[in-house]
Amino acid sequence: MTDLPHFAFKILSRADWRAALAEGRYDGSAVDLADGYIHLSAADQLEATAAKHYAGQSDLMLVEVDLTALGDALIWEPSRGGALFPHIYGPLPVAATRGARALSVSADGRMVIEETARA
Repeated sequence: MTDLPHFAFKILSRADWRAALAEGRYDGSAVDLADGYIHLSAADQLEATAAKHYAGQSDLMLVEVDLTALGDALIWEPSRGGALFPHIYGPLPVAATRGARALSVSADGRMVIEETARA
């Protein structure tokens, strides 16, 4: 599977991102914890994920994750429509992230991403 991307994204609340920065790791949302892994989306999956799970929400962060830094904790598994999605089995180390930007998602699912990184 050498054609899989080397980076992906996690959408989370600004409060969760601040806590992750303080702790050096992100353990996952309630949905992640219930499923047993942290859900990520590749770039081409991001818009559909935002529309499906975050429509109408603001005060979010879009975190870019370096998948090569995750080692064996990363597993690509079929999900929505049979597409392979990156899942992290274990915490997401902040050291494996490449940046974070403020994000809001309109009621119709359109993403609005700030250009500058924020915490």
